Amino acid sequence: MPETTPNSPATEATWQLPHTPRSAPHARELLRTQLTDWKIDGEVAETAELLLSELVTNSLRHASTPPGREIGLRFATYDGRLRVEVADANNGRPTPRQASPEDEGGRGLTLVQALAERWGCCPRRHGIGKATWVELALP
Repeated sequence: MPETTPNSPATEATWQLPHTPRSAPHARELLRTQLTDWKIDGEVAETAELLLSELVTNSLRHASTPPGREIGLRFATYDGRLRVEVADANNGRPTPRQASPEDEGGRGLTLVQALAERWGCCPRRHGIGKATWVELALP
């Protein structure tokens, strides 16, 4: 169940998911439901889902976390923007890399850079690790 904070112009929802491959499709489903509740659709919703998928996949693939640690999701709207965050217990900051044409992966953060209005990484709000986030302008 999401925690919502409608006490300001910003609205936010958060979840904790297990660090398993099944969390990626679950995260996308949670985002779709939340965006529907917030009446956000079209290109912004589609782009947000794609970017969330990249961030969750990076967390699952690269954040070797201790057993029992979860992935945190945070979706928020404020100042005409949608923010999508994925937090994990790993302190390593994500960095884009140049994938060669033969590589099957390694293009996720390049895609994030191309599609997000802004993106970055910050310390995790509650606990150890980091949160990687993207922002999109709302219509």
